[in-house]
Amino acid sequence: MVEMYQWELHRLGEEANRIREKKYGKKSFFNINRHINPTNICKDVCKFCAFSAHRKNPNPYTLSIDEILKIAREAVGERGAKELHIVSAHNPEVGYNYYLEIVRKIKREFPQVHIKAFTAAEINFFSQLTGKSYDQILDDLIEAGVDSLPGGGAEIFAEKVRAKICKGKVSSENWLKIHKLWHRRGRKSNATMLFGHIESREDRIDHMERLKRLQEETGGFNAFIPLVYQRKNNFLKVEKFLSSIEILKTFAIARIILENIPHLKAYWVTTTLPLALVAQSYGADDLDGTIQKESINSSAGANSANGVGVEELVHAIKDSGYIPVERDSLYRELKVYL
Repeated sequence: MVEMYQWELHRLGEEANRIREKKYGKKSFFNINRHINPTNICKDVCKFCAFSAHRKNPNPYTLSIDEILKIAREAVGERGAKELHIVSAHNPEVGYNYYLEIVRKIKREFPQVHIKAFTAAEINFFSQLTGKSYDQILDDLIEAGVDSLPGGGAEIFAEKVRAKICKGKVSSENWLKIHKLWHRRGRKSNATMLFGHIESREDRIDHMERLKRLQEETGGFNAFIPLVYQRKNNFLKVEKFLSSIEILKTFAIARIILENIPHLKAYWVTTTLPLALVAQSYGADDLDGTIQKESINSSAGANSANGVGVEELVHAIKDSGYIPVERDSLYRELKVYL
């Protein structure tokens, strides 16, 4: 599969777009969501991370549950968010119940809101913190009100690369195991891949192939999200950054290999909105959402701190020749903007 990187960009785009249009025509999906990052204090030191509190980000914080509820009220009540995306650092100081109470209290006040919360890396951390099994943690999350899992923490599955960029974090094997256990509960999740740092093209293909095999077994992934590495304020010494051509080729190859994962998301936070719009012609059918506020990637240089407005996103999709479709978190269509 790695030989596809040698294909001419237009050829790759045509093949990926054929798959995309067979599935969705000219529709491009987004949702009205809000990212909440409860704390940046983390026991792990991933070299690519600019979010966690360390010497390149000397501003540690932990939001109280009341502060988080205030954010949720503004997002849902004033801005119409239908999804709250909750991803945090691995903070051993606050205790396991802190994370569960965040979900419980939001769900109690806003039972209609879809809560997408806690990556497989966080679930692995919860297991280490409490001594509970993955199964027990997942059951706790469901009881608290978690509806689906985000795809973060996957980074790159190649073990040698993973040992260099995020040693001590959840292993590739356990990341896949956690999602498999979640899917066995009839629940959905997403999958990511962080690329453009020290991984090879072969590593990217290997990553996609492992996801493809799990999807063949469980059918539980909603979307695959290639995340472009952000270069600022971290400890990875990356000398050569990806070209737009390499990024678009990776999206197209992902659409071709992962035809069994329904959606390919061009997460505009890491690609930039203009390139995400171009990626629609290279297999991507989803641009994520309005986000409202984003801390993790913006800490590393992404222009995403304050999200994007619905009208701006709709106009951008229309101007790029596609049909904007507001969706819910499980990709049911809510509104088509003709």
